[in-house]
Amino acid sequence: MLSTLARGNGMQFSQLKRREFITLLGGVATWPLTARAQPTSSHPVIGVLSPLSSASAAHLEAFRAGLRELGYVEGRNITVELRFAEGVIERLPELAAELAALKPAVIVAGSPPAALAARNVTRTIPIVINSSENPVVLGLAASLGRPGGNITGFWWDDEGLTGKRFDLLKEAVPGTTRVGIILNPNDASDNNILASLPVLTRALDLTVRVLEVRTQTDFEPAFMTATREDLQALQISLAPMFFSYRTVLATLAASARLPAVYGMREFAMAGGLMSYGASLPDIYRRLAGFADKILKGTGPAELPIQRPVKFELVINLKTAKALGLTMSESLLLRADEVIE
Repeated sequence: MLSTLARGNGMQFSQLKRREFITLLGGVATWPLTARAQPTSSHPVIGVLSPLSSASAAHLEAFRAGLRELGYVEGRNITVELRFAEGVIERLPELAAELAALKPAVIVAGSPPAALAARNVTRTIPIVINSSENPVVLGLAASLGRPGGNITGFWWDDEGLTGKRFDLLKEAVPGTTRVGIILNPNDASDNNILASLPVLTRALDLTVRVLEVRTQTDFEPAFMTATREDLQALQISLAPMFFSYRTVLATLAASARLPAVYGMREFAMAGGLMSYGASLPDIYRRLAGFADKILKGTGPAELPIQRPVKFELVINLKTAKALGLTMSESLLLRADEVIE
C-alpha cells in the first residue's frame, strides 16, 4: 500500500509540476508582448543635439548640474536624450530628426548648425539654442527680445569678440600687422565673422588673410600657407570641427611657430597660446533655466534671447615661452587663468 500511495502521490506531483510548467511557459511566451505593450516613460524628455563628441562636450555636465539645482533628476522626473555629431555637421539633420521623433518637451541645440537642423525638422517643439552667431541674422528669431517662434536661448559670440581676440594678439605679439583667420565657410558659425572682417581690419589696422578649411585634411595646408605668406599670428574660429581637433591645431600652430588665439578655454588647455570668450559651462548651466521655464509652461516666444555675462581670458604661459614670447604683466594680470 505504501508503494501504491507513493506512486499515486508521485503521479499527482508530476501532474502538478507539469501544469505549473505549462503555465510558466505560457507566461514566458506572453511576457515580451506584454512588455512591449507597456507605455513609454511619462517623464518629460529633453533632447540635446551637440555638434561635438561625447568626450568633447564636457560642458553638458554643467547643463545637468543646472537641471539638478532646479530639482530635476534624470530617471526620476526627466529623461535626457543625447545625440552627438562627432564634429561632423553633416550628421546634424539626421540626428535632429531622431530627437524630434521622440516628441521631446524641448530640444537643446549646441551650435548654429545644430539650431538650424533642429528648426528644419520642427516648428512646434521648443528649441533652446547655444549659438555663437546672431540668431536673428540666421533667421531663427524675429528679434532678441521677442523671438516670436519656437526658438530661444543664448547668443554668445559676435564681431566684437572676434575683434577683441585680434586685439589680444596684437598685445601678445607687439608689432603685429598681418594675421590670418582659419574658418570653415560651410559652417553657419562663421557667417558673421566673414561679413565683419572688413570693418575689424580697418579698426585694428590689420591685414587679415582668410584661410578656408572644410575638413581636417585642410589643416596642414592652411598652416603651410600662413607660414609661406609670413603671417605673424592666427585666430581660429569657433566652428565645431575645430573644437574637435583642438589638440591637432595647437600642435600645428606650435610647429609653425605661430601664436594663435581661440574662442574657448579648452583650446588653451590643449596647448593653444590663449583663448578669450564666453564661459560655456556658465551658459549651459543657464540653459537649464530655459528648459525649466518651458517645462513649466512658458512658450519660447515669450523668453528673450540672452547674452552671456561671464567671459574669460586663459593664457598658456608654457606655450608662450616655447614660442619665445614674453607676455606683458598687464595681460597676465587680466587673465582669469594662467597655465604654467
